[in-house]
Amino acid sequence: MTGEALPGPDGKLRCPWGLSTEDYVRYHDEEWGRPVHGDDALFERLCLEAFQSGLSWITILRRREGFRRAFADFEIAAVAGFTDADRERLLADTGIVRNRAKIDACLANARVLAGWAPGELDALIWSYAPDPASRPAPRTIADVPAVTPESTALSKALKKQGLRFVGPTTAYALMQACGLVDDHLTTCVARGAPGPA
Repeated sequence: MTGEALPGPDGKLRCPWGLSTEDYVRYHDEEWGRPVHGDDALFERLCLEAFQSGLSWITILRRREGFRRAFADFEIAAVAGFTDADRERLLADTGIVRNRAKIDACLANARVLAGWAPGELDALIWSYAPDPASRPAPRTIADVPAVTPESTALSKALKKQGLRFVGPTTAYALMQACGLVDDHLTTCVARGAPGPA
């Protein structure tokens, strides 16, 4: 594989990673790289990227509804109020990834974020979005970085605020998923697609 965009089921070129399953095609076309705003929406992405660490994204994507049910649709205030009984429930929930450290990080992060002003998480994360003109569109998968100076700075800022499981690679995956950067390949049909209405 050259790492260049490949034709999908409809003949349109897409990033090669987005073609392996129908779940990926839909996620690639409709979500990945589209701007995400709102504290709860960004908290969900932050948690899911943390849960993905060390696993394939399809593992998380296919459990996303289970995660939403288990974590009260990722409403920060609700998750911040989770008790020890909720933690035990999560550790036994086969609809999610039952990783103790990641569950604990999600709960701890919600408690930190519950003390923030509305819009503060959104503003913090988006303040690290690089100027789109600052780097060329990737032509192949090899041109897509795993870490950038912005993701390293975002990681440090989140950690300084007390958030966990937010290393530079996770921070960059968050930036890609939430549209802070557009890492769709140059010839990909989804490159430059607008965000949700």
